[in-house]
Amino acid sequence: MRPAVKDKPGDERATEATNGAVLAIDYGRKRIGLALASTDTRLVNPLSILARKNRREDVRRLRGLVREHGVKKIVVGLPLRADGTRGEMAEEAERFAERLRKQIALPVDMQDERLTSWVAEQLLKQKKRMKRIEGKNAVDAIAAAVILRDYLEREPAKKEQD
Repeated sequence: MRPAVKDKPGDERATEATNGAVLAIDYGRKRIGLALASTDTRLVNPLSILARKNRREDVRRLRGLVREHGVKKIVVGLPLRADGTRGEMAEEAERFAERLRKQIALPVDMQDERLTSWVAEQLLKQKKRMKRIEGKNAVDAIAAAVILRDYLEREPAKKEQD
């Protein structure tokens, strides 16, 4: 990966690339919700939604976003059942995460995503300032942001256990 080059003072993308970013993915069969957080500030922002095309094209577009935003780690939501067991979608999300590990060559962690879509819908009802991401699909990007927020909150406790 090339080092970030600042085009202008205060260029946020260059800062993100230097500090590194974490990309969260809310995996779905039709859409992939995306959110980013800087590893320094840990501020989480919904990024966008990718309409699924095919495996190769999806990974290619994600690779482009990884480069553009200087991503150092990826977190994929793990859709466990309410009782904590893995179902078909959890297995599919795990296969997708493994594909990203191999084809993008970054660390990929899984994060329990139970109730993230519900939380995202509640956040959307409370905050109507999502002008960049409109309509029903905004829920996917916000769900990815909730996954990432939960992951980042868990991260310090995980390091203390190591």
